[in-house]
Amino acid sequence: MNVENLLRDNIKTIKAYSSARDEYKDTSADMVFIDANENPFQTNVNRYPDPQQSKVKERLSEIKNVPISQILLGNGSDEVLDLIFRAFCEPKVDNVITLPPTYGMYSVLAHLNAIEIITVELDASFQPKISDILLTQNANSKLLLLCSPNNPTANSFSAYKVEELIKGFKGIVVIDEAYIDFSNHESWLNRLNEFPNLIVTQTLSKAYGLAGIRLGICYASEFIISILNKIKPPYNVNQLTQEKALKRLNDLDKVEGEVERIVSDRKSMENDLNKIDFIKNVYPSDANFLLAKVDDANKRYQQLIEKGIVVRNRTTQPLCKNCLRFTVGTEDENKKLIKVLSKL
Repeated sequence: MNVENLLRDNIKTIKAYSSARDEYKDTSADMVFIDANENPFQTNVNRYPDPQQSKVKERLSEIKNVPISQILLGNGSDEVLDLIFRAFCEPKVDNVITLPPTYGMYSVLAHLNAIEIITVELDASFQPKISDILLTQNANSKLLLLCSPNNPTANSFSAYKVEELIKGFKGIVVIDEAYIDFSNHESWLNRLNEFPNLIVTQTLSKAYGLAGIRLGICYASEFIISILNKIKPPYNVNQLTQEKALKRLNDLDKVEGEVERIVSDRKSMENDLNKIDFIKNVYPSDANFLLAKVDDANKRYQQLIEKGIVVRNRTTQPLCKNCLRFTVGTEDENKKLIKVLSKL
């Protein structure tokens, strides 16, 4: 597959904006910096941040065993996904394929970029329908968006099915691995270089506990990353975010300990939820949350609100009628949830 042929024509010839820090990179040198129209008085953030987030990428490269040239960082995964839309999807011409129920921002970004959305619902086991998806694609299908582990269903997609889709889809396959750290399944990063049309996105919002700093990560071929670098805003990841991310990435033992605790508490929560009379089914989870089918999602959601507990009501989503989504909280929060549910 020649990925270059999938790019929008205007993107093929676009010239990236060159910022002051792109032209002179060594800010550690003993130099007078009067090139970027910055305020000269020291506030610790009076200088523009590294536009390529080099230190964060170096650490991610060590952890994930992916070259820096195959990593792009964004203001949350949403910016990363938006850049992918802008690079490959021609407004009012191209389409993307999504597999409901799935992450709601895919459709928002498609509408924002004037891109048609084609939906192929998951099957009853929340797995992709390979033949339906491949038969649905057409000459203008540029992106196939797979969320695995999936939100809101919490399950991972079969590796066999995903591989068949990567091989059979004629556009770019984006695998959103926001919840991969809570799963026993291998990340598709391990096979990134096998497939030129594969993009993997991850985030520091979930397992790393940094939702507030907004840092999304894109892993892809050098060619795709070079294109996305051309069209990203020059200083899209601020200095404070870079510093906080690097500090957390250098404390992996603590991160891994928290992930282990969440996975353990997830199992305990699953067992406790299954004892509640009006909970009909708790679906298997590879994420930091559980999807549960109840007798009346709207009623139970409102009852929990009145008791001071906020969960996510997913009853309006395809295949999720009367389903609530429970994020694994602290031990005290989880106990309060179960106690309240037991008394409803």
